[in-house]
Amino acid sequence: MKRFPQDRSVFRAALFVLLLVLSFTGFTNEAKAQTEGDYLYKVTLLRAAPGHYNELMDALEASFSKTTEAGDIAPFWMRHSQGDHWDFMVIYPMADWDIYNGADRTARRASAWSGASGTQLSKTLESHLSYSEDWFARSIGIEEMTRRFKDMGLFHIEMFAGLPGKRDELLEQRRMENRYYAHLNRQQNVIFTRSGGSNWDSMTIGFHESLTSFVANSNLYSAEEQEEAALVAGFSGTNDIGPYLRSLLSYHNDTLAVRPR
Repeated sequence: MKRFPQDRSVFRAALFVLLLVLSFTGFTNEAKAQTEGDYLYKVTLLRAAPGHYNELMDALEASFSKTTEAGDIAPFWMRHSQGDHWDFMVIYPMADWDIYNGADRTARRASAWSGASGTQLSKTLESHLSYSEDWFARSIGIEEMTRRFKDMGLFHIEMFAGLPGKRDELLEQRRMENRYYAHLNRQQNVIFTRSGGSNWDSMTIGFHESLTSFVANSNLYSAEEQEEAALVAGFSGTNDIGPYLRSLLSYHNDTLAVRPR
């Protein structure tokens, strides 16, 4: 027996409109507070020059002390384990454009980094780098982000560039996947949405204690339980989750990362 019309595009269009309406009625507000937000971050991807991996990691760690000296919040960071080409992802809390670029903050930052130690550290970082990329995105507040990172040892990062005209639907698909996890009582992913910089439209990070727990979570539920969760989330079934996501994408990167130290 078919649960949905054969024309999935019609079903998805109707579902997308319904879910947008529900999101404005407060239906998903409680869950969204732990997965989305309006706090601004700079997400920096870095790749070490050949043979300079450890030197770059040491220089990065040293730079975080300079960040706090400049009056900014120390960043969250992780190192690549498998997947994308970068070696390190650094997530710098900014709060908002006007706050981060305020006159006092800007002057303090310039003073910290223009001195002899700041200048030398900048040169050291540059000498160990072969690639860097900055992306600005909004997500959960700093307190919730700190809670999410606490004691976690494995991070599943997915970065998405949507097709033209599909970017809002892509964001809603990310929310649907979180509802799928919520129905299974699994930790939901944190969603980042583009505010500027490089071409990514959205990013999600899943936080896990270890690779073992990450893999174990996928094996805790029966096929029937997963199918039910998919339907509740708005998918036409578990087999539709991946293909539906891919139908919205120009390209994406999928990475597992761990704590640097």
